[in-house]
Amino acid sequence: MNTQIKPFFLTGDAGQLQCALSLPLSQTPVGIALVAHPHPLFGGTMDNKVAQTLARTFVEMGYATARMNFRGVGKSEGVHDNGIGETDDMQILLTHMRNLYPNLPVALAGFSFGTFVQGRLQRSLVTQQHPMPRLVFVGSAAGKWEMGEVPSDTILIHGELDDTIPLTDVFNWARPQDLAVTVIPGADHFFHRKLHHIKNLVTALW
Repeated sequence: MNTQIKPFFLTGDAGQLQCALSLPLSQTPVGIALVAHPHPLFGGTMDNKVAQTLARTFVEMGYATARMNFRGVGKSEGVHDNGIGETDDMQILLTHMRNLYPNLPVALAGFSFGTFVQGRLQRSLVTQQHPMPRLVFVGSAAGKWEMGEVPSDTILIHGELDDTIPLTDVFNWARPQDLAVTVIPGADHFFHRKLHHIKNLVTALW
């Protein structure tokens, strides 16, 4: 894949935030994508394999793609804030990316806990009357955190054998919203040996 990854830091309310920007080399970016990683207290980082898969997928689709280590992870300062401060930090990352690449459409992608953060950010952007970002949720955190409603074009991908976030909980959250959920047979929470399905589905459904 033709891409370049640039590490950088931003300043958030709790201190510095460690980030990475991935850019397509062969074209001018067609959009902005932010990728949010799984739960920091259970080993989640921006280098998680699902988060990296999402980032690579969006870069291959021509998006300037940014990831961030949440508070207390890697070289990011601060302590875990149950998704509240993390949402504020993701807003700072989005503002930074919009300043670099103005007037481009925005995608918010998340894995597990990251879906909770991105859902909160999406609802905040709606109240701020920003253009609606499109969402990609892998391993949606339904039943673990208050997920809220999401737009009807949200891409939802879940593993059949996920024992961290049971598929039943995702169905119970998606059903009242009439949302489609794409289930990967045989996939666990971390999509071991199934990561290619994430890339293929996001590309096909986008």
